[in-house]
Amino acid sequence: MTTPASSGPTHSARAHSFNAAAAQYAANRPSYPPALFDTLEELAGRPLAGSRVVDVGAGTGIATARLHARGADVIAVEPGAGMAAEFRRALPGVPIVRGNGNALPLAGHCADFLTYAQAWHWTDPALAVPEALRVLRPGGALALWWNTSALDVPWIAAAVERADRHFGLNISAEQHNIRPHVADPAGCLEFTRRDIRWSRRVPLDTHLANLGSHSVFLTDTDERRAAFLTEERRHLLAVFRDGIVEETYDVRLLLATTSTA
Repeated sequence: MTTPASSGPTHSARAHSFNAAAAQYAANRPSYPPALFDTLEELAGRPLAGSRVVDVGAGTGIATARLHARGADVIAVEPGAGMAAEFRRALPGVPIVRGNGNALPLAGHCADFLTYAQAWHWTDPALAVPEALRVLRPGGALALWWNTSALDVPWIAAAVERADRHFGLNISAEQHNIRPHVADPAGCLEFTRRDIRWSRRVPLDTHLANLGSHSVFLTDTDERRAAFLTEERRHLLAVFRDGIVEETYDVRLLLATTSTA
């Protein structure tokens, strides 16, 4: 196993790293299960169908496509040129505007739902929470969610340990920090949390390309990235001899509704 780099990339560098790998991201990242959107509707107390939804940090449109399929009137917000270009190729009929959650390019009280799929951690909550309250209609819902690794699955726990050693991370601690007080340190919103487990079966090449589309990989050197993925392939072929990997995820959903007054 290679050793961690002496100094990690900045938060900004990681946030912008996806633009050069947008096609890889779109082709290999996991989507989200129907149960997530059922739960979102249950907690918000309203259907997605017919609702105005703003999907912030929409990336290549993985979550946006699911929201649109549920009948929502969706507009996407995405800061990155490369990700936005991939989004337009995938979803030409869905409007997208350039911007980010810290300063939404939208009128006040225009949205029933404000959604962040894998994206809230790129915002500054001190700015993004007031922006959410400005853009949401009374009784509207702010929904944040992440696909997280199911660490109780032995092969996943072992793979996460290898990644932690390589990058100098603590992925289990990062997942543990998906909590209301971290998402909203000022306590302006009252979040409810739900965890939804799901899985997908994909070829090993897809699994490795998914890994390689994460910011810690994209900001590593080509040599270190290639070395890690080569070794990871060897480890996983010992577990999945047919070359088909079953990825198991826990979607962590945080949802808060605004006052109706």
